[in-house]
Amino acid sequence: MAQQGGRLRLVDVAEAAGVSIAAASRALSGSKGVSDAIAARVREVAAELGYVADAHARSLAGGASTSVGLLVHEIGDPYFSEIASGVLGVGAREGLTVQICHTGREPDNELVQVRALIANRVRAVIIAGSGFVDPRTQLAVKEELRGFQDSGGRVAVIGRHHLGVDAVLPDNVPGGRTITEHVLSLGHRRIAFAAGSLELTTVADRLAGAEQALSAAGLALADLPVVEAPFTRDGGKRAMARILDEHPGTTAVIALNDDMAIGALAVLRERGVPVPERMSVAGFDDVAVAEHLAPALTTVRLPMAELGEQALLMALKPKSARPRRRATPHRLVVRGSTAAPRS
Repeated sequence: MAQQGGRLRLVDVAEAAGVSIAAASRALSGSKGVSDAIAARVREVAAELGYVADAHARSLAGGASTSVGLLVHEIGDPYFSEIASGVLGVGAREGLTVQICHTGREPDNELVQVRALIANRVRAVIIAGSGFVDPRTQLAVKEELRGFQDSGGRVAVIGRHHLGVDAVLPDNVPGGRTITEHVLSLGHRRIAFAAGSLELTTVADRLAGAEQALSAAGLALADLPVVEAPFTRDGGKRAMARILDEHPGTTAVIALNDDMAIGALAVLRERGVPVPERMSVAGFDDVAVAEHLAPALTTVRLPMAELGEQALLMALKPKSARPRRRATPHRLVVRGSTAAPRS
């Protein structure tokens, strides 16, 4: 009999009694819908195993909790702010309070925040932001979320691969291919990438799409600069400074999110490098500020608010037999930050 982290769960009682989780829950709560014989057997098995019914679990299973939790990597990143707006909009329509936590892309901190939300008796947990290429990095969080769902809670994630729950998946691989194809179509071949940590699945996926486009053009990603830095505005500044110092022949930079692209543009402005006359810059996400930059940012548009909306709507549905997957589209948005390289 499998137990989550040594804790006896309702599913363990149900398995031992040979009934469904729903039947076990009804039997232990005294609800209608099970025969007297089944109810007696479940209670007997529960007593033998030492199972104590959890009032919190019953409230979750019944949908009584009126709060949900949202975990984001960087609350100051416009990408996550726009996702949060989508979650908050659905929450308001459904009469739910949304608790927002900031993880800083630290797996240990993410685990702490997940546990805090569960302790605060949220009805559902939404996790937005990249997972990690090595699934072992997320194992503790995955186990915690599994126990939460077993107790009646619901979980949905945005842009994660390895958590085994309902997921809304941005078009990261196709989007990476699209933005790279655009830069190549302008005639650029000396391209550099301002990337977040290569341990992040979002970075890996967007680079995989870029590699597809480069390969079709007879180029290889391995032959081009890929500069790792934090997946933030400051990280974009650091990456751009390195590209200028170490790869001065570069004519185009593809930043793997808009926040990094904004940082890159700031460094180019400080150093007097004209965009796009001397250096083209492209981003990814199309945050609200992107069209108001000078020059306005060429980027890949993801429907960020919709990502948040869809994730919470998914989490409010009953759990399915298998995790649901919902893909979202992307669109190339060409603005003034990219142009053909200077001859």
